[in-house]
Amino acid sequence: MQPIRFTPNVEQVDPDEQRLTREIVEQMNATARNAFERHRHAHRDAHAKSHAILKGSMTVHDGLSAELAQGIFASPKTCEVVARLSSAPGDIHSDEVPAPRGFAIKVIGVPGDRLSPDIGGENQDFLMVNFPVLAFGTIPKYKQMLGLLEKNAHAPDFFQRLVAGVARGAKDAVEAVGKVPSATLEGLARDNNHPLGETYHTQAAVRFGDHVAKLSLAPKSQSVRDLTGRDLEDVQYSTMRDVIGDFFRANGTEYELRAQLCTDLETMPVEDAAVLWEEEKSPHRAIATLRFDSQDPYSPPRQVFGDDVLSFNPWNGVEAHRPLGGIMRIRRAAYERSSTYRHTQNDRPRIEPQALSDIPD
Repeated sequence: MQPIRFTPNVEQVDPDEQRLTREIVEQMNATARNAFERHRHAHRDAHAKSHAILKGSMTVHDGLSAELAQGIFASPKTCEVVARLSSAPGDIHSDEVPAPRGFAIKVIGVPGDRLSPDIGGENQDFLMVNFPVLAFGTIPKYKQMLGLLEKNAHAPDFFQRLVAGVARGAKDAVEAVGKVPSATLEGLARDNNHPLGETYHTQAAVRFGDHVAKLSLAPKSQSVRDLTGRDLEDVQYSTMRDVIGDFFRANGTEYELRAQLCTDLETMPVEDAAVLWEEEKSPHRAIATLRFDSQDPYSPPRQVFGDDVLSFNPWNGVEAHRPLGGIMRIRRAAYERSSTYRHTQNDRPRIEPQALSDIPD
């Protein structure tokens, strides 16, 4: 099937969206203020706990077909990138608590019409999580789920481990009778697998030049492919940081960035990020290789820079990769408010790096 052409009509804005957005952002703001009072330090509203800040490069593949040679991938080139690996909750918990993991990428030095000129710089951010769909794929569903998510994020660690265990049992039972597990169970029933072996997804759609796509990042080097599905034993408070650090002190590695083009808006909707785009209709196709050399990914200077100075935002980028759908639209307000609050409360500037040399070692 041929990929659909991007037009503004691929998005359908709910008439109640502005009101829901205001309510959700205010609810998140109240939660952030409470978290600040507990820690006396401001963290991100989501993916609060960092595990690594990586310096690397992205090489766009030569010879891409016309539908893949789009946006910043239109021609072969190599760009510097910085990446942040994290856990999804909006508070800091022990790694004993299974949680979705994040892999955020900032491509440095990307020309084009800016989506958010006030952010400054010429970078392109792609934010990904290690499962392909969201439990709350629309803004109304997200509003309904927000209270539950926040209660779970701030619950004691032992309770969160219990919730994850129950969800895993339910997910296994559903799969045993041949049914596809719900996005909610996928989100809660996470295992503590090695984060470097996971495949990461934008979950929601983005404009892909003349087309529409979801992006994914998959292990390419054998060293990280060997880690896929490997359950970590004896998990402690900061095990994810430790295993990533141990790996990169001895190894470099590669990941493959891929695009899944939308070929049918009915079965591959833009406005509901809970719907899985089936690979039978459109496979994930390689467009670039990310390389990370051996390094210390969480030295004290790099940790402080990554947690208090650096920001990742799906709306920090170029028009050719505009985020699409309600969940992405609400992120525009939520991420900007979160970043502004974090940098203000911590009295640290928000800096968009112009080169990898801006990132401490």
